[in-house]
Amino acid sequence: MTIHENVSLKPHNTFGVDSTARYFVELFDIDELSDIITFSKEKKLPILFLGGGSNILFTDDVEMIVVKVMIKGIEVVSEDEESIEIEVSAGEIWDDLVDYAVNNGWGGIENLSLIPGTVGAAPIQNIGAYGVELKDVIVSVNAILTDSFVNKVFEIDECEFGYRTSIFKNSLKNKIFIYSVNLKLLKKSTIKYDYGTIKLELEKKQITNPTIMDLREIIIRIRESKLPNPIEIGNAGSFFKNPVIQKEELAEIKSKFPDIPTFNIDDYFVKIPAGWLIEKSGLKGYRKGEVGIHNEQALVIVNYGNATGKDIISVKDFVKEKVYSIFGIYLEEEVNII
Repeated sequence: MTIHENVSLKPHNTFGVDSTARYFVELFDIDELSDIITFSKEKKLPILFLGGGSNILFTDDVEMIVVKVMIKGIEVVSEDEESIEIEVSAGEIWDDLVDYAVNNGWGGIENLSLIPGTVGAAPIQNIGAYGVELKDVIVSVNAILTDSFVNKVFEIDECEFGYRTSIFKNSLKNKIFIYSVNLKLLKKSTIKYDYGTIKLELEKKQITNPTIMDLREIIIRIRESKLPNPIEIGNAGSFFKNPVIQKEELAEIKSKFPDIPTFNIDDYFVKIPAGWLIEKSGLKGYRKGEVGIHNEQALVIVNYGNATGKDIISVKDFVKEKVYSIFGIYLEEEVNII
């Protein structure tokens, strides 16, 4: 294990923002973690565990020990006729896992196809798409408490999963290292395809009884058509969460904007697409210098070239202010800002 000093993080974040890490190390073996924690205490610097860098924005140089998680492996824990439980190491690429599961006929995560990032980062924000969230298939999150080096298995009821959030994003932020996740996948899964765009694609292909492979292929096609490839243009996917408001508030907003789309959560709350709010605010395609709102998907902030993290923050704040001034709705960031 080699710890490097003053390393550029530009290749390690999908926004393509340049930032320098005080120390940087790649972690391939969990047994090396104790040495990193000891080094952290000696230097009196916190540790930042980094996965694919697809949900992070660096706004300055990072006075931390940045640990790039590279631990790989997928193991079968248990199996019966109906389901299989697997333990997946934190450094596995999330979409590689989805591909592996679908090709083995294991259902449950096909709707989460093409979500960027690593498995270890997935439970932190409870990734989700097209009516499915990670919490629907998770059995446990396996972690090490970095202050005491105690191993802790978080059962699902301990994870405090919510919409794009968890205990790992809140009270345990920067206090644990997730080294693997246990998932329960189904061999005869109930496929969820009641989203409008998915239904339309199935109709186009004249598929009436879709398989998990059909669904994966369609979702990949939809995501590729809507979201910019970070290899071509820097971005972190959806920058904002879809806001959740009370139905009482919705009535007032609907009186001014009757076409506002909503998704029922329960009897009291609804979810509103943040992308619609941004687009309706006239910001789709907006650009300021090297930063802009994507032309096809208003939920995505893009780096057109050499934007700094502070440049992106400036546009992010402008978007929030504009949306609030029109709708009275406060947008919350989905991206982790460092």
